[in-house]
Amino acid sequence: MVLVKILGAIDALAALVFLSMTFGLTPYTQLILFCAGILFIKGLFILTGEPLSAIDLASALVLLVSIFITPSAIFLWTPAFLLMAKAVVSFF
Repeated sequence: MVLVKILGAIDALAALVFLSMTFGLTPYTQLILFCAGILFIKGLFILTGEPLSAIDLASALVLLVSIFITPSAIFLWTPAFLLMAKAVVSFF
């Protein structure tokens, strides 16, 4: 149960990174890499049949791409909302 809350907190942190990029703030590269790495590791649960892990894999990819280029707003808002929804559900 505690693990679910920790993973939800990581989702919330990644959503905040996406939202900060949306509003023009530049998060530290180390924070982006940390969130992308953890989301990628969480995304590997797709191999066990967890379909929502695809959100984690896609979000990790967008975070890694955002280091080099500025993605469109839709590529920042969508993962932010989906990750925040996953975070809220994991806390209840």
